[in-house]
Amino acid sequence: MDRRSVLTGSAMTALALASLSRNATAEQRQPQPAPQPPKPMKELIVGTWNLLIIDGIQADGTRVPLYGPNPKGVAMFSADGHYFLSNMRDVRKKFAANDRLKGTADEIKAAFESGLTHFGTYVLNEADKTITLHIEGSSFPNWDGTTQKRQISALVGDDFVWSNAGGAAPSLDTTRVELVFRRAK
Repeated sequence: MDRRSVLTGSAMTALALASLSRNATAEQRQPQPAPQPPKPMKELIVGTWNLLIIDGIQADGTRVPLYGPNPKGVAMFSADGHYFLSNMRDVRKKFAANDRLKGTADEIKAAFESGLTHFGTYVLNEADKTITLHIEGSSFPNWDGTTQKRQISALVGDDFVWSNAGGAAPSLDTTRVELVFRRAK
């Protein structure tokens, strides 16, 4: 590199820094807009969310991935209070017959155990940070017509985390199940 290139580069860098400094000072003198109040959860939840994690949490805090390390799933919440949720394992065995009505007992059992879907209406309680699901239909028939409450631990920006205490999966020896979603783009 010759002396001229070094001097030119140095001069350009100095000019750029001076310009940035001048712009920063001018920006500091500009009135800043008032901070906006946070949006209510009722507005924040509306949309489509992709499932990232669904873990059972054991009494000692150990996390057990319920649908493997990379579950698939989606939750959709409408502004008028309807929801749809579906989650499943990322890898599922296909039926040999290639017909959903002609699966073997083992294939049907594996398919049933590898996912859960339900839909209905929901109500948010901002004060206690809960969402109550009124389940109209579920792939687990025992949930049809039931009401269940979930604790929301995060609903900020593109992240949404909820959990439900025990009972949801008693055979898994977990104290609660936690789902982590990211807003779909």
